Amino acid sequence: MHSTHFTRRALLGIGIGLSALLMTGAGPAVAGPVNTSNAGIAIDGHDPVAYFTMSKAVRGDKAITADHGGATYQFVSQEHRALFVANPAKYVPQYGGYCAYGASQGYNAPVEADKFTVVDGKLYLNYNGRVQGTWRKDTAGYITKADAYWAGQ
Repeated sequence: MHSTHFTRRALLGIGIGLSALLMTGAGPAVAGPVNTSNAGIAIDGHDPVAYFTMSKAVRGDKAITADHGGATYQFVSQEHRALFVANPAKYVPQYGGYCAYGASQGYNAPVEADKFTVVDGKLYLNYNGRVQGTWRKDTAGYITKADAYWAGQ
């Protein structure tokens, strides 16, 4: 009976610990290779090419799409779609479209599509404005950490 009591107590502690870990985001989240909606749409429907050509987050047209890496991307024009299809690696966000700062901390977090930074021709998204402010204080350092984390995904 003593060992049963210990086992229940140990399991309860493990369960509470895991719940706290998942709620705080302190550990790696289980996620696919690309951050998508339930319908498989990347970047919440924003045009990945627009970040580079228009310097802002712009929602794409649901009728103008292209699939890449298990996700569907939407575009504002056929021209943007053609640019993407010709070189998707140039336009897809880093870390599968998960928060770049979150990746630097070892986990996958959702993003707000308008919280972005383009660094050395690569698109990085952030969870929100506060996180983006932190990200921008040491972008190069966070990229190094996030690259190492993402390489293990």
